[in-house]
Amino acid sequence: MSDAIDLGLGLVDHQLIDSEGRRCGKVDDLELTGIQEGRLQVAEILVGRRGAVHVPWEEVAKVDSGVHLKRTAAELRLGRGDVRARKLVAWIPGAQ
Repeated sequence: MSDAIDLGLGLVDHQLIDSEGRRCGKVDDLELTGIQEGRLQVAEILVGRRGAVHVPWEEVAKVDSGVHLKRTAAELRLGRGDVRARKLVAWIPGAQ
């Protein structure tokens, strides 16, 4: 993984993809450290505008057109809205 990433273009609003290839949210914000020292680093990815889930930067496997994670969405507490939505549409023929 490259050490230099344009934070505005390279991360924010990009799709999160878990270790199983499942889409599990988008990068809503970033928690940064090292501002005072002039050594800016991403500490965490924040997912969700209310009650944000914090994903440690160490969980990122690679960044390309998406942000690929090392673990599953369930392990990182991501994609919970998918589970709720699946229950709502399960009765529709062909939904599964």
